[in-house]
Amino acid sequence: MSGADNVIWLGAPAFPDAARTALADTRQRANLRRATGTIRDKRLAVAAELEDWEELRERAAAVKRSTLRHLDQHLLRLEQAVTAAGGTVHWAADAAEANRIVTNLVQATGESEVVKVKSMATQEIGLNEALAEAGIRAYETDLAELIVQLGNDRPSHILVPAIHRGRSEIREIFQREMGAWGKPAPEGLTDDPRDLAEAARLHLREKFLRAKVAVSGANFAAADTGTVVVVESEGNGRMCLTLPETLITVMGIEKVLPSFTDLDVFLQLLPRSSTGERMNPYTSLWTGVTEDDGPQYFHLVLLDNGRTATLADEVGRQALSCIRCSACLNVCPVYERTGGHAYGSVYPGPIGAVLTPQLVGIEQAASLPFASTLCGACYDACPVKINIPEVLVHLRAEAVEAKRAARLLPTPEALAMKAAGAVLASPRRLAAAQRLGAFGARLVARDGRIGALPGPFARWSGTRDTPAPARESLRAWWRRTRGDGDTPQGSRTRGRPGENSRTTEEGERR
Repeated sequence: MSGADNVIWLGAPAFPDAARTALADTRQRANLRRATGTIRDKRLAVAAELEDWEELRERAAAVKRSTLRHLDQHLLRLEQAVTAAGGTVHWAADAAEANRIVTNLVQATGESEVVKVKSMATQEIGLNEALAEAGIRAYETDLAELIVQLGNDRPSHILVPAIHRGRSEIREIFQREMGAWGKPAPEGLTDDPRDLAEAARLHLREKFLRAKVAVSGANFAAADTGTVVVVESEGNGRMCLTLPETLITVMGIEKVLPSFTDLDVFLQLLPRSSTGERMNPYTSLWTGVTEDDGPQYFHLVLLDNGRTATLADEVGRQALSCIRCSACLNVCPVYERTGGHAYGSVYPGPIGAVLTPQLVGIEQAASLPFASTLCGACYDACPVKINIPEVLVHLRAEAVEAKRAARLLPTPEALAMKAAGAVLASPRRLAAAQRLGAFGARLVARDGRIGALPGPFARWSGTRDTPAPARESLRAWWRRTRGDGDTPQGSRTRGRPGENSRTTEEGERR
């Protein structure tokens, strides 16, 4: 799939450059540290209440693995069930096709505005922008998404899109922008959370009561019953899912579950992992349409947009198990310091670092798999046990191979690695390199430490206090004390009992 058809990648600078800018924003770093720390502590507390937490994770992971293996079958069952319940199913191969389908459906109603439930899938395809080009205005109704929309900003977190904004910033955005989008902010608005929430409530109420068309995403869909599920915490989703006459849901194909009973596991894991709650305040489930109750027209748009290609990768496909809880973001030391914008994708953090390169192609997002310390905290926190570090390493190898294939000449790094491989492959060459390194280090060392190095090594030595190599390598010491050419791994114990172990301990201390 070409980048033109897939708009998840926003064209930001490579992660190292974007992160450098983000690190300089001290207010954002403080907001992120406070918010992620709070959510992280809440998640740990409520997860600890369940004695079978790890068993739930194992079961959820197993369900996801099995579903992905038979994804085509489950999607066909879902289509049949939704159609039988009075809904209409549309298939979208990429972002352009999905946007075209939704735009045509809205235009067919004669309406020029829609209300929206928070949806990562619609952000992924750039639906709001596509609707705007067709003269249709989309109103975000989730509080955080409203803040982002009014501020002409981009989301920086999967669960809390405005996590990088402080209360005073939000108040300023409301005062400055609300009037251009509808009911203006109240006079004398403060930055108290209650006041901000009330301002948003008053601003959105007229839109809920007026809207004839709503657009949503989906957290899950049961293939056997055709039931679609949206979980949220504010009630705006419930308003969008019940009041309008037409409901259009854009859902990634990986969100399907085999059966309605599978929801039991995921509705225990998702709220605890995302918001640190035992259950979501609003869990909305609907199956097709019901006469005189809720929307009378329901359209389900099943979105591929690179997911089928991801499914073909035996290692990388596990990223499709993601349930968008954002637990990995809240424990990631890299995300906590850089925020979501540095990732240049609507999917930030560890999951974005493994999902985005697969959806848009590793060539476009080659820096993202390296945006990690590989500490493994994301794997420990993931409720469906996605081994994110494993996928990161896998994608790093792909990024290196793609870079190598695109260049006529090898990079300096590749030459250095090739030289290192040649040295390490030969004991004689390694010994010579060790002697040369020790000699060279003594020329530049001061008080046992290496100072500034020349050329490309300057960036390394400029930020690290590196001890000088030992004057005598282990190999040289071994030959001198043993009097033969055996290596430490290949030699046999000699002398009186205990003598060799004492000598070895002395060598280690050296």
